[in-house]
Amino acid sequence: MNLVTPEKIAAVMALSQVPHSMAELDELVASGLPKEALRASVERVCTSGDERRKLLFRIVPEATYKRRQQVLSSEESGRAERLARIIATAEYVWGSGDDARIFMNSPHPMLLGHTPLDVSMTELGTRRVEELLWKLYYGMAA
Repeated sequence: MNLVTPEKIAAVMALSQVPHSMAELDELVASGLPKEALRASVERVCTSGDERRKLLFRIVPEATYKRRQQVLSSEESGRAERLARIIATAEYVWGSGDDARIFMNSPHPMLLGHTPLDVSMTELGTRRVEELLWKLYYGMAA
């Protein structure tokens, strides 16, 4: 049972084609997500234009992003989905988009003083942030 469903992840990315299973989401990622999916996720977690730009181009380099017509590569789509998944998880745990945004952008001692957003730039880092979120959700010592 997934508490953070593919539909919730798709909502973060504002996808028009909504997957109803992880397999369907995986297919969408493999075939390439629209550029706007990444932009929607970035806008959801960053408040200023400068922050959005930095994060967007951290996930997909600026020159590469500008070359893309409408669809990201499967690798870039994977990074976009990972960002959306961690945002959806934070929103689920905190019950609020605003609280999730604050959590994602605030240094945390269990992440050695790094922000969850910075740590989640790798797959292993994303797993660390997800583990922290679930510990918080279930009231375990974080």
